[in-house]
Amino acid sequence: MSTSACCTPPKTPADFRAASAVFKALSNPNRLLIVDALGSGERCVADLTALVGLDMSTVSNHLAVLRNVGILKDERRGTQVFYSLRKPCLLNLFCCLDEFHGVEG
Repeated sequence: MSTSACCTPPKTPADFRAASAVFKALSNPNRLLIVDALGSGERCVADLTALVGLDMSTVSNHLAVLRNVGILKDERRGTQVFYSLRKPCLLNLFCCLDEFHGVEG
């Protein structure tokens, strides 16, 4: 009996390229912190820089990585750029990952 939740054809590695890019983008603790912070609403680069504790250019690079794989969307307002989550359901993954903290190997 299959453990798959739906009846779809078998998948190949090519079917997971986009997901792999998302996981790669999330593989940095600073980016995870940014995504977590954006879970409570949009923020500008200056706010995220203060939160992460890195210089603005480094935070901007992290934001670009997240935006390029489709995790974030941005909106320019005057001289500021505000970022928000494109798919807030990503935070469900964070809840799942929290369960791993107490798991013994």
